[in-house]
Amino acid sequence: MRRHLFRAASIALIAAAAISTAQAQQTTSAKLGTWGVDLANMDRSVAPGEDFFSYVNGAWVRTATIPPDRGRFGAFDELRILSEERSRDIVEELITKADAALSTEERKLRDLYAGYIDVAGIEARGIAAAKPDLDRIAALKSLDDVARAMGSRRVSSGSPFSVGIGVNDKNADEYVVRLYQAGLGMPDRDYYLRDDKALAATREAYEKHLATVLKMLGLDNVEVRAKAVYDLEHQMAEAHWANAERREAEKMFNPMPMSELQKLAPGFPWPAYFKAAGITPRKGKTERQVIVSEKSAFPKLAAIFAETPVAVWRDYMTLHYVHNYASVLPKAFDEEDFDFYGKTLQGNAQQLDRKVRAARLVDRVLGEALGKIYVARHFPPEAKAKAEQLVANLLKVYEDDIRVLPWMTETTRQKALIKLHKFTPHIGYPDKWRDYAALEIKRDDPLGNLHRNALFNWNRNLKRIDQKTDRTEWFMSPPTVNAYYESSFNVIVFPAAILQPPFFDPNADDAVNYGGIGAVIGHEISHGFDDQGSKYDGDGKLENWWTVEDRASFEKATKALGQQYNSYEALPGLHVNGAFTMGENIADLSGISVALKAYHLSLGGNPAPLRDGLTGDQRFFLSFGQIWRTKVRENTLRQQILTDAHSPGNFRVIGPTRNVDAWYDAFGIKPTDKYYLAPADRVRLW
Repeated sequence: MRRHLFRAASIALIAAAAISTAQAQQTTSAKLGTWGVDLANMDRSVAPGEDFFSYVNGAWVRTATIPPDRGRFGAFDELRILSEERSRDIVEELITKADAALSTEERKLRDLYAGYIDVAGIEARGIAAAKPDLDRIAALKSLDDVARAMGSRRVSSGSPFSVGIGVNDKNADEYVVRLYQAGLGMPDRDYYLRDDKALAATREAYEKHLATVLKMLGLDNVEVRAKAVYDLEHQMAEAHWANAERREAEKMFNPMPMSELQKLAPGFPWPAYFKAAGITPRKGKTERQVIVSEKSAFPKLAAIFAETPVAVWRDYMTLHYVHNYASVLPKAFDEEDFDFYGKTLQGNAQQLDRKVRAARLVDRVLGEALGKIYVARHFPPEAKAKAEQLVANLLKVYEDDIRVLPWMTETTRQKALIKLHKFTPHIGYPDKWRDYAALEIKRDDPLGNLHRNALFNWNRNLKRIDQKTDRTEWFMSPPTVNAYYESSFNVIVFPAAILQPPFFDPNADDAVNYGGIGAVIGHEISHGFDDQGSKYDGDGKLENWWTVEDRASFEKATKALGQQYNSYEALPGLHVNGAFTMGENIADLSGISVALKAYHLSLGGNPAPLRDGLTGDQRFFLSFGQIWRTKVRENTLRQQILTDAHSPGNFRVIGPTRNVDAWYDAFGIKPTDKYYLAPADRVRLW
C-alpha cells in the first residue's frame, strides 16, 4: 500500500470555470434535466431526513441496470466507460494507419493493443509461451532460490513481501527503498479470517479454483497441493496488519539499515532477494537504509517463509504467476481466472469485452503516450484554464476558513496557511511526458510485453534510488477517471478524463456545479489536513506541526465522525469501518462544507434564484447526492467494505449531509427523522 494510494474521491473535476452567478445561465442545455439535476431520478416519497441518498436517487436506483460485466454502475462508472471507449477508439484508429504514418510511441500503442486482442494468436501459442517461466519456478530447489525468484522484477509470481522505490517520508526530496507486507491471492486478510458465511463460501471457492488451475497445468495430487497453498496464505493473512492500522503514517515509517532488517526478520534470505532486484546493500560509503512498513508483521512473515517447504512455495508461485498473466494465456486459463475473481468475488455475470480490457491495458502500460492523444482530442486548453481557476477559487475559500476556524489555535493556523500556500494543483495532464523509448513492445508477444513493461518500470525506479525526487511526476494517466492528493509532494491532481460532464457542466446552475465539482475539489484539498495528511508539512515531510491542544480537538471531532460511520450497515452484519474510511469521510465532509461556503460567496450577497421551486441550497445538496448515485452488486460491495478506504456511495451522501447545518434548514429535517443529529452532535471541521 503506497502512501499515494490516491486518497481521492473516485470522482470528478471538470473543465469549468470560476463560476459566477453574474454570468448568464444556459439552463436549457444542461446535460441532466434543465439546470443540472435530473429531477426524474428522485423519489419524493422518501423523506430527505430518512434517506437522502434515496430521496435524490431512488427512482434511478429502481430502474438502473448494472452491466453484466461490471460490479457496480453509477455516475462515476458512466464516465469511466466513456473514457474506455475514447481510449479504444484512439488505438483502433492507429491500427488502420500505415507504419510510416505513426510515431514510435503510436506504434507501441497499436502493437500492445493488437497483440492483446489477438486471441487466436494467444491460443495458437498456448501455454508454451509461459513454459520458460513455469519451468524456472519448477526448478527452484532451495529457499534462497525462492527468494531470488521473488526478487526478480521481470516476472510477478507472488511473495510475502513487496518492494518498491518511493519517497522518504522524512525527506520528500529523496527516493528510498520501501517494503510492505504482501502475498495474498484474495483481496484482503479478512477474506481468510473473518467469520462470515459469504466469505466462508468464497474461501471454499478459492481453494477449489487453486486446485483447478493446478490440474489445468497437468500436475497431480492437486487438492492436497491447493490446500497447502491456501493454508500458507491463511498463515500470512494472520500476520498481516488490518487496513485501518496501515493508515497510520508514523506506524508505517520504520527506517533501518539492511543489516537490521536481517535481524528483524531473519527467516527470509534478504541478500538473495535484494540482489535479484538489483538493490545494492550500500549507499555510497554507508549501509543502505530501507523503510519497513508493517514492522511487526515482518518477523512473522519471515518465519512462515522459513517454515514452508520449497515445494509449497513452487506451487504458490506457479498459481500466482498464472493469475497475474491469465489474460494473455490461453482462453481456458483466462476464463477460469474470471470465474473466481470476476464471478465469485464481484458477482459479475460475464467478462469485460476484450477490446475494453485491451484499452485498459494500454492505459496502464503506456498511459502518458495514450494521454497525449487523449487530451489533444478531449481536453482543450480553455478547459484546463477554467479548471485551474476553479481550483484556485476553492483554495482561496480554504484560506479564508483556516483564518477563522474556532478550534484551531494561532500557532497551528499559521502553519496550516503556509502548507496551503504550498499546495500545487496539477490539472489535466503532466507538464513533462514520460519517455517510453526503452520499453520494447512486440505485437506477437503479449506475455513478453507484460514482462518487459514490469522490468522497464522497475529499472526506471531503480535508477532513482538516492536521487532527488521528481515532484512533477504523475501517478495517474490523463485518461484515468479519478483524482488524488499526494502528501509527500503536497499536490492535488485531476486527470483530464475526470474534468468533464456529468460532474461539471458549464451549462448547469452554479449551485449544481459547486455541489458537484466544487465538493470534489474541496475533498481533495482537505486531504492535506485530514487525520493523516495533516501529519505532513507543506514540504511533504512527516512531521507534527500541530499543537497538542489542536490535535486533541481534531481527534475528538473525528472520533465522533468515525462512530457515526461505524453505525452504517452496508450489508446484513457488515458495517462500514469508521477507522479505515476515516480520511475519506473527513474529506467528504470537508469538501461539501467548503464548497457550500464557496457557493454562498459566489452569490455576491444576492439571493439565489429559485429553479423549479428549489432554493440554491436545495439544488446544491441535490447535486452532491446525484454525483454519488451508485448501484452495486452484493459481492462487490462486500469487497469494497473490506478493502476500500472509501465508504459506499449511499453513505457518502448521508454521512456528510447530516453534519451540515444548512442541510437541515434546506429540507426541513425533523428530530424524528432517522438521520437527524442534534446540533451538539454534528461534526464541524470547516
